[in-house]
Amino acid sequence: MKQAFTLMQHLHLHLLLCPISFALVACQSTQPNIIFILADDLGFNDVGFRGSAQIPTPNIDALAYSGLILNRYYVNPICTPSRSALMTGKYPIHTGMQHTVLYAAEPRGLPLDLKILPQYLNELGYTSHIAGKWHLGHWKRVYTPLYRGFSSHHGYWGLDMRNGTEIAYDLHGQYTTDVITQHSLQVIANHKPAKGPLFLYVAHAAVHSGNPYNPLPASDDAVRRLDKIQHYKRRKYAALVTAMDESVGKIVEQLRKSRMLENSIIVFSTDNGGPAEGFNSNFASNYPLRGVKNTLWEGGVRGAALLWSPQLTKRPRTAEQLMHMVDWLPTLVEAAGGKVALSKLEAAKLDGVSLWQALVRNEASPRNSILHNIDDIWGSAALSVGVWKLVQGSHYNGSWDGWYGPAGLRNPHDYNWQLVTKCAAGQAMQQLKMLPQQADIIRLRKAATVSCKEAKVKPSPDIACNPLKEICLFNVLDDPCEQRNLAKQHPKVLALLLNELQLFNATAIPPANKPDDPRGDPRLWNHTWTNFGDYSEGKYYK
Repeated sequence: MKQAFTLMQHLHLHLLLCPISFALVACQSTQPNIIFILADDLGFNDVGFRGSAQIPTPNIDALAYSGLILNRYYVNPICTPSRSALMTGKYPIHTGMQHTVLYAAEPRGLPLDLKILPQYLNELGYTSHIAGKWHLGHWKRVYTPLYRGFSSHHGYWGLDMRNGTEIAYDLHGQYTTDVITQHSLQVIANHKPAKGPLFLYVAHAAVHSGNPYNPLPASDDAVRRLDKIQHYKRRKYAALVTAMDESVGKIVEQLRKSRMLENSIIVFSTDNGGPAEGFNSNFASNYPLRGVKNTLWEGGVRGAALLWSPQLTKRPRTAEQLMHMVDWLPTLVEAAGGKVALSKLEAAKLDGVSLWQALVRNEASPRNSILHNIDDIWGSAALSVGVWKLVQGSHYNGSWDGWYGPAGLRNPHDYNWQLVTKCAAGQAMQQLKMLPQQADIIRLRKAATVSCKEAKVKPSPDIACNPLKEICLFNVLDDPCEQRNLAKQHPKVLALLLNELQLFNATAIPPANKPDDPRGDPRLWNHTWTNFGDYSEGKYYK
């Protein structure tokens, strides 16, 4: 009876969302496929559409120029908190995921009582798949993707590649970006649109650094093609980026071949700011923004992202709507099922709000404030309200609080426009007549390029900021590089933001971090990271 009731609810929802004259099958086909591509540790200045001409990213750029460049978009400062925000629509302070990342031997995961994005979409008739990184818990199988709404997972939890829940020994030695791409292409090719729309979550390992003995594992051929980049490690990092860009092009091309592209939403986003100048043995660039990954400066939380869809009525453009990672769940659910589906989210008490109508029609964002994070263990917090941003405390004792390059050839004449038109995504956009002319691309790219007049000048003492000693206040609209601390000039604004921060902190739950469990030691499990919580003395509890 329960299955029949669920089916009737599903049919009723579709009838509400579609004109009565449409047959049900036709109605189902109007629901967009949703492809969410998440880069790992990508810097703000590492894609062409944000102004850099150093690393060629023509496929990503083609989507950006044909859709929306999200110009005031924020993520969390590090991996697990950001991914938890994406999946739940809740700030990490409300899920216990606010402090650092989830380590492979920790006996914890994203709480099981939280409903996550694929589960919402599945109720609307979607089939959900994940290719790539999970990082939201694996100590018991019930925390892993196949138990949380995804029909397939070809990727990894812990540090081992998996095919579903099985260790994929056959993938040893293969390039992770290629493995993730191949599974994504297979999912798209095998999808049957008549049975409902597709949600595909492509969570790249790129461009995160790897093991210390080879932290930037790019192919020699890819590195050689980027010989114009003088710094060798930056060149290797760039090769990771270009491989991911090629993956994006292949996914777009497969959607086109499968006749799914015209009815798709594609999101491309980083999970957090880039690790610059050797941080985490990596060489990203957030130029000219301040800070790096795992800091609350703009370089740690302002994300490079785009939204592409033929449903966007006012495109291409740089979208100035304020948006945060938590907003994707309600935004995509509304895009998938309309206001009827969105109303069901109200009981979930989400922190995210739907920006679908605002983005489609270029209307004002329903969001005016963003909690970047509160970490009472490290004593750091940051909050934005309107144009104002408050920063309290810092990480690494302030050693990564500066401004880091490289600038990356920001002259428009250095940018290779031809690559955008010739790449796979560019060709697909041209076939759909969505890729703008070069003059419009130049205008879009200029609008998306952040420039700071004083980016190379050390701030004077009266406007300098040391958040370890005092609370700092910035107007990030006028000063996106956070060079001018205005706390003394605007004490009333500072007081208002401090009060808002205290209200948020009053709703926080304690961080869920736990010490590593000795049972998770890979030496006990044939040198793999496994779901050790399901076992006791070598026996598996089903």
